[in-house]
Amino acid sequence: MFLKDKCIQLAKDMLIRFPKKIFHLFYFYVDLQKFKNKNDGRFSVTMKDIHPCITDKIKSTPFDQHYIYHPAWAARILAKTKPVVHVDISSILSFSTIVSAFIPVKFYDYRPASLQLNNLESHFEDLKTLSFLNDSIASLSCMHTIEHIGLGRYGDALDPLGDIKAMKELIRVLKPGGDLLIVVPVGKPRIEFNAHRIYSFEQIKDYFSSLSLFEFSLIPDSGGLISNANSELVKKQNYGCGCFWFKKNRE
Repeated sequence: MFLKDKCIQLAKDMLIRFPKKIFHLFYFYVDLQKFKNKNDGRFSVTMKDIHPCITDKIKSTPFDQHYIYHPAWAARILAKTKPVVHVDISSILSFSTIVSAFIPVKFYDYRPASLQLNNLESHFEDLKTLSFLNDSIASLSCMHTIEHIGLGRYGDALDPLGDIKAMKELIRVLKPGGDLLIVVPVGKPRIEFNAHRIYSFEQIKDYFSSLSLFEFSLIPDSGGLISNANSELVKKQNYGCGCFWFKKNRE
């Protein structure tokens, strides 16, 4: 009876806080009883150990379009360029950790991550004042990061020009002939404070005008990845994801 009473109380709480989930909780209780009746005894099934996951019975696996596709785009480029070492600044951690299985990676962030993996280093850097020498990095990425610089979201100083300073630093440290992978939200230019900036294609092309744009791919609002996308598509996006592969000209 204790189990039944506990589930009833959970149901009441859910009804008040999350009325649409009450039916999920009911079916959780039904499944729990069925499982207990079929349990082979290898594991105990007690009330103190229950961990209801009541919204996962769906037909397809959901995922964040931006954060699944853009690292996949970048990894495919590195598979082509095969750098001796790759430097990543503040991109999603899973990118560096996975790529480091095949290519030595140096990861830098304003909030460095405590990672212990072979082929992977993790250190502090401030994107607005990078410590690297001019023209020193042959393979560099900074993905879904620039749009945050200067908005204070991650503890950095408020700076309306923070993103511009970061972009100039990336250009400065990139080696002639080197590759730079940039990913930012694209669509109608605006700031959604303090989350991020959203850029037009023309803005990014202009900010990196000293580099050559080798490839532009787009993750549109509708999802998927459009390789070598028509830049005009950006104007139709609300919160798309622009993937830019730049190269620094040799002098």
